[in-house]
Parts: sequence; structure tokens; C-alpha cells
Amino acid sequence: MKSPWYILPIIVIAQFFCTSLWFAGNAVLGDLTSLYDLAENSVGHLTAAVQLGFISGTLLYAILTIADRFSPSKVFFLSAILGASANALIIFLTSGFYELLILRFITGFFLAGIYPVGMKIASDHFAQGLGKALGYLVGALVLGTALPHLIRGYSLDLDWKWVMIITSTLCLTGGALVYLLVGDGPHHKKGKQVDFSAFFRVFKDKSFRSPAFGYFGHMWELYTFWAFVPVMIQLYNNSRGTTFNVSLWSFGIIGIGFLSCIIGGYLSLSIGSRKTAFFSLLGSGICCVISMWMLDFHPNVFLFFLFIWGILVIADSPQFSTLVARYAPSENKGTALTIVNCIGFSITIFSIELVNYLSDDFSLHMVMIVLSIGPMLGLIGLGFKEKGVRA
Repeated sequence: MKSPWYILPIIVIAQFFCTSLWFAGNAVLGDLTSLYDLAENSVGHLTAAVQLGFISGTLLYAILTIADRFSPSKVFFLSAILGASANALIIFLTSGFYELLILRFITGFFLAGIYPVGMKIASDHFAQGLGKALGYLVGALVLGTALPHLIRGYSLDLDWKWVMIITSTLCLTGGALVYLLVGDGPHHKKGKQVDFSAFFRVFKDKSFRSPAFGYFGHMWELYTFWAFVPVMIQLYNNSRGTTFNVSLWSFGIIGIGFLSCIIGGYLSLSIGSRKTAFFSLLGSGICCVISMWMLDFHPNVFLFFLFIWGILVIADSPQFSTLVARYAPSENKGTALTIVNCIGFSITIFSIELVNYLSDDFSLHMVMIVLSIGPMLGLIGLGFKEKGVRA
């Protein structure tokens, strides 16, 4: 059975709206820093809080096999309601740094019912051409992640509370769209009971393990790059005397990944998901190494370099998810996607905090080279091509 044509656009729009919660705190960090007298390295801690919440959420969702035992569209909708509420509560309840961290943690927790569950919904609707479908879906995540920077960049005089209200409203709208208009796909196979062994069983298959390990290397780099894009631009402004609009350029550099995910999705139809992921990961790893010279670049070259990095750093993500979904057991597909997300986002905590820690003693442009560790190990884990695998 083929799903109606409008299903994918709705899932994409919903994912875009809901994932705007992810960096909402980062976009208004300047206001929060002044309001609560936060330390300069708060950007790393705020991002890590969301990641830690997401990890905890994906771990619980995976152990309880929630996305397989219950209707994925209902799980998505409920998670959107709770995530939007935690995001908006910053306006009313936060009185200091620790309360802020807790609310960002809760927001991240319920994003676990949005991002991987959204991929599960897409895979249930589109068994064929999944690489293209997930290209659009992960592209929506990228654009949603970058959206708060756009809102802030175009409205520098806008009260920070409106950024939180707008992103929460968008999230609620996205959840409602999935629940009311998408529903569960024709390929949805419901799990019958809690299966604690599923967390470990999915890794027994080498075909599944290979893209999962490649994804883990990709994640070491991705969110740390995104988190520190505004910091890198501000560092360049300070050292070179330029006046780049940090928020607008951050939106562009992160948001361009939307296009690269879609292009990568179409490319995967001709060369396969594995090769598409391999070359993207290789390119972004090279960017990690080049970044140590970024302060020496001419302003135009500097921005061009960051845009190239923004393109390459995410184009592999939907293809890794495609390979994971393809080789996961059908009855545990939602759990498998959630498990891989859980481990991948756990890795981001270490890379974000490592860069945060090292940047206290070394210049950030020198520190970013440590991100190359992820792509290097990811390429080893992925391999160029396994025998007998057409991917």
C-alpha cells in the first residue's frame, strides 16, 4: 500500500516546527546571560543539558520499546505537547542557572519522542526511497534547529520570551499535524510487549552495526559544530574587527544543511546511502582539520568555509539513519532507531564538554580540530562497502 503524496511534506513540516525547541536556549543566550549572570561557557552547558535530556528520553523510550508498542503518531503528539510546555516554562519558572538547565533537560527528554519517532513514522510510510524521505526529514531537523537563530537575527529587539513562545507554538502545531493528518503508516508493525533484550539484540547484525558505528563518529562532530558556530563567528568578529550578524550567519551556516540533506537523499538513489554517507563524513572530517587556520582566512573565505562545513557535517545523517532502519528487525525498527540516537547523542555530550573545557585554556579555532576524531573513527566503523551489501 502506498501512502498519499501529502504525508511526507506534513511529516517534514512537523519535524521542522517541533525541532525548533532544540537551540531555542542558545539563540537567546545573550539575554539569559545578562538576566541570570551566567558564565561565558554557558553555551556548552545549555546544549549539553538538552543533549543529556534527549539521551535519557531515548534510553527510556528504547528500553520500554514505546515507539513500537504504541501508535508512533500519538507518541509524537504527546511528546510535542510536553516538550513545548517545558520550553515555554523558562519564561515563568526560571530564577537561575540550575532551573534553566533542568527545563532544557526536560525539553531534550521529550524531543526523544519527536526526532527518532518522526523517522520511525517516515519509515512506516516509505519502505521504498527511504533515503530520499529521510533526507527531507533530517533536513527539517536542521532547519528547525537553526530557526531560533533566524528569529533572533531578524528581530534583535524582540524580547527573548517571544522566541520561546514562538518555538513552543510551532512545536504544538507540528505535533497536531502528525496526529491529525499523518497517523501510522501501512508498514507499521506493532510490538506486543516490552522487550528488554532488543536494546542489545539489534547490534548482533554486522550490517546494522556498521552504519551505526559510522553514525556515532558523525555525532561526535555534528552538535558540537552547531553549538559553537555562533562562538566561532563572534571570535572572528573580535579578532578581525568584522561585524557579522552572529545570529543570521549562524542560521545560514546551520540551515544550509537542509539543502545538503535533500541533495544527499537524491544522490543516494543513484550511488547508494553508504557511499553518500562515506564521502560526506570524509569531507566534514577534512573541515575539522582545516578549522585550525580559520582566523587566518579572509572574511569572505571564512564564511564560505563555514558554509561548506555546514553542508558536509549533516548530509550523511539521513543516510546513516536509512541504513540503520533498513537493517533493523522490522518489529524493533522504532527501538533500533531510538537506541542508535541515544548512543549517538550520548557521544555529543563528551565532545561538547571537551571543546568547552579545552577552550578555557586554548583558542577555540585550535580546539575544534579534536572534532576530527569522530569522522576518522566513523569512517573506520562504516567501511567503504561491505561484501554482498547493496546500500
